[in-house]
Amino acid sequence: MSYNFFALLARMKYIDRWGLMRNTQTENIQEHSHQVAVLSHALALIGREKFGSTVDPGKAAIAGLYHDASEILTGDLPTPVKYDNPAIKEAYKAVERVAADKLLSLLPQEFQEEFSPYVREELDPQLLRVVKAADKLSAHIKCLEELKAGNLEFKLAARQTREALDAMEMPELDYFMKHFLPGFELTLDELQ
Repeated sequence: MSYNFFALLARMKYIDRWGLMRNTQTENIQEHSHQVAVLSHALALIGREKFGSTVDPGKAAIAGLYHDASEILTGDLPTPVKYDNPAIKEAYKAVERVAADKLLSLLPQEFQEEFSPYVREELDPQLLRVVKAADKLSAHIKCLEELKAGNLEFKLAARQTREALDAMEMPELDYFMKHFLPGFELTLDELQ
């Protein structure tokens, strides 16, 4: 029997993010998921090494990789629509659950339980918090990169994502933003 889970995951590269915004550089959910995995790993590692967190950096990276997997079937609904009101937000969560179940059904039965918490985002609350922070951090980094390219379309989004990050009150996130985030505003020559 043939299973299509991984072939469908490979199609993440065809789903663009920031659909309502003019972009100087498009970003797809595969690229975004990779960045969220890297950032989730970094935040968990910083949390463990600097602040005594028990979040496993490896699990955080895996959770980041799969955090938007359901969007393969749903597409990327823009944030202003997704969170416009509680009814839309809850309806979209139901659609995401159906999409996650469909994705999991494309795996052999013996693998579904292992993938389920990551695809459904049914994770330990501390782990989920790290991934949500990495997801928001990835959005903020996208805004910084667009602003660096002269695209003022992202000015308000940059401010809103920064405010959301500050409101999370996570020491590992504060540490990342103090020590690593400034590099995203530099040119290649300045980074070296």
